[in-house]
Amino acid sequence: MSAPAPAPTPAQPAAPTAAELLDFVRSIAADPEKVAQLALDPLDRTWIRLEGPGGAEAWLLGWPPGTETGWHDHGGSYGAFVTAGGELTEESLAVPLPSEGWRSLELAEGLDRTRALPAGKGRAFGRNHVHQVVNRSAERHAISVHAYYPPLPLIRRYLRDDRTLRLDVVEHPETW
Repeated sequence: MSAPAPAPTPAQPAAPTAAELLDFVRSIAADPEKVAQLALDPLDRTWIRLEGPGGAEAWLLGWPPGTETGWHDHGGSYGAFVTAGGELTEESLAVPLPSEGWRSLELAEGLDRTRALPAGKGRAFGRNHVHQVVNRSAERHAISVHAYYPPLPLIRRYLRDDRTLRLDVVEHPETW
């Protein structure tokens, strides 16, 4: 008598593409009922964790007037984000930077990019994307939806002084 065949294992979901993450965040941003679930605080950013496609990590974020992320990367994850309400500004670098192996970089001239993202606008980004996101409004909250794959293993935060970008701190999920 032969041994029974092993039980089939459920197939792992395929990793979502950056385009699929962008489609996902757009669909959440366009759903007024989902966006309305986020409580807004007058001083601090607020968030709700969402179930992203294919095991992606996703967040609905509230941005009080004048708040920002500071310069950071996503620990080697790629992703997408869309503004659901208000307007955000993304400041980024026009060249992908290595995720690891450096503490300070001197940036060449002409690498800075600034992109206004009113409600309904967003973007996908790759694994080596360094940026900061800002709500420049003095009066109005902004709301955005973000998704990352693989789920964020860490976030590296940087200090920016003119043309120099310096690693400041590495945050891990257990501290969020």
